[in-house]
Amino acid sequence: MKTISFAVPCYNSAAYMDKCIESLLACDEGKNDIEILIVDDGSTKDNTAEIADAWQEKYPGTIRAIHKPNGGHGSAVNTGLANAEGRYFKVVDSDDWLDKDAMHEVMAYLRRQMELAEPTDMVIGNYVYEKVHEGTRTVMGYKNVFPVGEEFGWDDTKHFHQSQYLLMHSVIYRTELLQDLGLKLPEHTFYVDNIFVFKPLPSVRTMYYLDVDMYRYFIGREDQSVNEKIMYARRDQQLRVTRIMIDAMNDAEIESKKLERYMLNYLSMMMCICSIFLRMEKTDENEENRAAIWEYLKQKNPELYKRVKNTALNWGTNIPTEAGRQFGLAAYHIAQKIFKFN
Repeated sequence: MKTISFAVPCYNSAAYMDKCIESLLACDEGKNDIEILIVDDGSTKDNTAEIADAWQEKYPGTIRAIHKPNGGHGSAVNTGLANAEGRYFKVVDSDDWLDKDAMHEVMAYLRRQMELAEPTDMVIGNYVYEKVHEGTRTVMGYKNVFPVGEEFGWDDTKHFHQSQYLLMHSVIYRTELLQDLGLKLPEHTFYVDNIFVFKPLPSVRTMYYLDVDMYRYFIGREDQSVNEKIMYARRDQQLRVTRIMIDAMNDAEIESKKLERYMLNYLSMMMCICSIFLRMEKTDENEENRAAIWEYLKQKNPELYKRVKNTALNWGTNIPTEAGRQFGLAAYHIAQKIFKFN
């Protein structure tokens, strides 16, 4: 068994996928214990498919090129997970990369887990917002939340800051945990990474945090899904993802109060984003959709609805009247500048 499977969803990624793959190959360190699954998600506008095949031909025991019809990022992640043979599973987007020095420490820990009957469920590292065109970077770490250098559970965690969440970039799951859960992300939908780091959490019993800047998250392309204009255009997909997260929290057996609080805050953030983007343009359709997502939460779980609705995030962004709408948008843009998330 390989130590880790890296899934690289690719869609017309020819311009930047090589840098990503090279950073993953560096994780092998001569051990021949990683696999890289390049998932070509029906690319048609460039030679992504040919590049994937060339990588497989060059590293036949390490890299597999998987070609599939276009189904979106979630579909590509699903395909990667279905084909993963490593003990651990990590998604690395094709325009991002992993830090070599940080991964040396991460891989050393993962390799030690190969010797254990009960390996750690989730391994966590820092991620870095790389705004290449601005020449700036923002490190997002968890030293204030997690013990460093020891295995722990949810009850051992401390308080997350308001802007601090586990993202797809920061987590490495035990593959079997995700496969046993039957995790399936929706197709033709953006923002499914939120489901990836939300729905599995109640199944995670053990964690290990390394305070290293593992994942480099590129921000700056005009066509990127976190671009504000694109997020507004895809607000229907944001609503779809949020409904799935509401269902996940409603259905899950969450044993730890600390995990429950974290998931509540994460869901509150998602509801806040929905509200903000549905108020960017004042239309009847947007107002109807905003009312509908809140009603969906209320019908699914009235108690959860009250708790989410009364958080500071959602009280501020849902103040009625035009003044309230402007307040919510202003708060969003201030957060944008402080946290540099898009």
